[in-house]
Amino acid sequence: MTVNMRGQTYYRTAEVCSLAGISRSTLFRWLRRGILDDVSHRDRRGWRLFTDHDIGRITDESNKVK
Repeated sequence: MTVNMRGQTYYRTAEVCSLAGISRSTLFRWLRRGILDDVSHRDRRGWRLFTDHDIGRITDESNKVK
């Protein structure tokens, strides 16, 4: 379920993982290890909110061949 605030659409963690084709644990591991910069937007509960740009960065990382 997306969140719309001030004309901007934000996505929650589960949606981002589904769109990028990765698990939640993978996303959190990448954030913890600094592979991805943490997001700058959070809701009032402190949960991460991702923008389209954030999703692009996560998808690019998931598509890298190592």
